[in-house]
Amino acid sequence: QVRLVESGGGQVQAGDSLRLSCESSGRRFSSYAMGWFRQAPGKEREFVAAFAWSGGTPLYGDSVKGRFTISRDNAKDAVYLQMNDLQPVDTAVYYCAGGISPRSDRRIADNFDYWGQGTQVTVSS
Repeated sequence: QVRLVESGGGQVQAGDSLRLSCESSGRRFSSYAMGWFRQAPGKEREFVAAFAWSGGTPLYGDSVKGRFTISRDNAKDAVYLQMNDLQPVDTAVYYCAGGISPRSDRRIADNFDYWGQGTQVTVSS
């Protein structure tokens, strides 16, 4: 059974930082796409950041460029999201995603095959 497990969410103040982690089990993702999406109440799931493949240049959503950094540890089949200068608009459930099927655009949620259960990030002003 493939599992992606996120951790590191929490409640912070505006301007603070958080680091999210996602570890996989049940299959290797070291050669495949891994990324992060988020979903705020009443809104669609939004692309945050992703690696299209194991050695690719990271992709970022426009709203997080310059503040968030995605990284991965292929030996651990893990992906991380360093979030700096958090703002209330960043409040959402953050989901880790893994993609093994060949897809051209990893900014689209439907192009990922596996999902974690999500971790809540709440930013207060």
